[in-house]
Amino acid sequence: MHKRFNDARDWFFEKRFGLFVHWGLYAIPAWHEQILWRTKMKRSEYEKLRHSFNPTRFDPDRWLDIMEEAGMEYIVFTTKHHDGFCLWNTRYTDYNVMNTPFGRDVVEMLANACHKRNIPLGFYYSIPDWHHPNYPNQGRHHEMFGPRATDCPDREAYLEYVVNQMRELCTNYGEVHLIFWDVNVLGWYDPQVNAMIRSWQPKAVINDRGPDGGDFGTPERHVPDGQEFSRPTQACQSLGRESWGYKEDEDYYTAKYLIQSIDKVLAMGGSYLLNVGPKADGSFADMDIALLRRIGKWYKSVKEAFTGTVPASHLVVPDEIAKAGSVERARRDDFLLTRAGNTIYVHLYRDPQSTAVILKPIDVLPKKAIVLNTGEKLETRVDVTPWHWREKPWLRVRGLPVDQFADSVMVLKLEFAPEDID
Repeated sequence: MHKRFNDARDWFFEKRFGLFVHWGLYAIPAWHEQILWRTKMKRSEYEKLRHSFNPTRFDPDRWLDIMEEAGMEYIVFTTKHHDGFCLWNTRYTDYNVMNTPFGRDVVEMLANACHKRNIPLGFYYSIPDWHHPNYPNQGRHHEMFGPRATDCPDREAYLEYVVNQMRELCTNYGEVHLIFWDVNVLGWYDPQVNAMIRSWQPKAVINDRGPDGGDFGTPERHVPDGQEFSRPTQACQSLGRESWGYKEDEDYYTAKYLIQSIDKVLAMGGSYLLNVGPKADGSFADMDIALLRRIGKWYKSVKEAFTGTVPASHLVVPDEIAKAGSVERARRDDFLLTRAGNTIYVHLYRDPQSTAVILKPIDVLPKKAIVLNTGEKLETRVDVTPWHWREKPWLRVRGLPVDQFADSVMVLKLEFAPEDID
């Protein structure tokens, strides 16, 4: 298990499931947050969208209510995405929310709601900027395909702008718990910037996409292979497969797919940031709400397996039959373990192949075995099976209600005597 920070940032290891929110002008065309980069839309046309930005249904408390229904404990918000539009009252550009029909500081409204409810708040900030005249757009990934005639590309001047804006975000809106830099195309390296952020906000954990390696890794849209992360990690995923911002005709991931992904990341010792793209009026789409509620129902039923636990998959070993690479490989069960003291949690993050799992080389019976999701009792044996007929008896947990959890993830809770688990 990776070491903690041993300072105010350690909240990151306690609150491990958060809400990501991608919201900005791109919610109006409702196609993708990178519509400028992925289509032939002109910047001048896109920038006119600010004259239509008036989210009359934006209610930060409603966002937080839905977040808490999903079991999430913190929120990360896109203060400025690649389009350069700022959702706070910044003094460094007029391309911001105050110069829209809405005319209110969105970041301030969200921050006030979070602080009132003691909910940790994080800020996303894009390093590329498709609007700012000093950003050196050169057609690299996540950049515009060159400067406009009126632009004055100046890398150092732009980075000064970034630092000034980060100072605003970290000193004007109360306590900040997380900074999510994005897409360091410039290859910017300056550890003093993150050091300044920590001096302003001692609780802020900082990701690895900014001016240095940061505090944690950020796998996106996928779950790495393995049993345990080697460093603090926050995987991020969106409810929709096509876009992070609101897409009117979005193709959604299934609840099962997302639940399996969340379970694996958390069982590996990571945290999970799941994204919603609000509509142009500031509300969440009905499908987003339904998915979050369904995920929350599952997550709250098994949260115990992620709270105060550590990854423990090293307690079991891959089946020698499966390792042999023969047709018998299909008999291998895929699961991960977490542990709290003498209690082991078995995470069946992939569809179980049968109604039993064998926890080799554990060869003692637990005092108690249940399905954590429901509390249903399970049968356990220590015996030899035909698969392992040349080996000694191993712990077998039987009678798993697999069909009942065909669209979810089952977690088993096994309580042992102190002397039985090393």
